[in-house]
Amino acid sequence: MPRASKQSASHTEAMEGFEGHYENFDGGYTVGFESYSADADMAPVFQGLPDDRCQCAHWGYVLKGKIGFRYADREETYEAGDAYYAPPGHTPILYNGGEVIEFSPTDELNNTMEVVTKNMEATAASQ
Repeated sequence: MPRASKQSASHTEAMEGFEGHYENFDGGYTVGFESYSADADMAPVFQGLPDDRCQCAHWGYVLKGKIGFRYADREETYEAGDAYYAPPGHTPILYNGGEVIEFSPTDELNNTMEVVTKNMEATAASQ
């Protein structure tokens, strides 16, 4: 049976205010164990995607703190103990102290992360 934990995940991404540990499962899904140590509106790193928004769906559970998602017509916030579904067409809002476990379709996540990574690299290079 495939399984993953924050400690056993095969891929880690870390930057100021964010740490994520990821594992891809057979069947086309990725689990992410994410924690946030700063408040951040992530909208700028999604520039260049359709509608400048994340095009990947996410199913998650908030372990600590909270996480938010901004859509064209609303904003949703989930707090510790909440399970959530974030359909495509959102930008995340991260809150200091937040910790989530999130499941996403691997192909859609990878396509989105290509753009996000390029935007983050461009931002870092201009600073």
